[in-house]
Amino acid sequence: MSFEPLWRTLKQKNVSTYKLINEYGLSKGLIDNLKHNRNVTLLTVEQLCRILDCRVEDIVVYIKDDT
Repeated sequence: MSFEPLWRTLKQKNVSTYKLINEYGLSKGLIDNLKHNRNVTLLTVEQLCRILDCRVEDIVVYIKDDT
């Protein structure tokens, strides 16, 4: 799983991680998890979609892990 689409969407919507933390109440730890492609809940993905008014595909992409 990769959150690369999230960073493009944030840029397109002119929303910074600072704004996600300070205006929308997301934690710094959550932002760190997203930056490092760590697991997050579907509730988090839904919250990001609501904040950014976008689709799930604009937040995350599935990448098959062959390990």
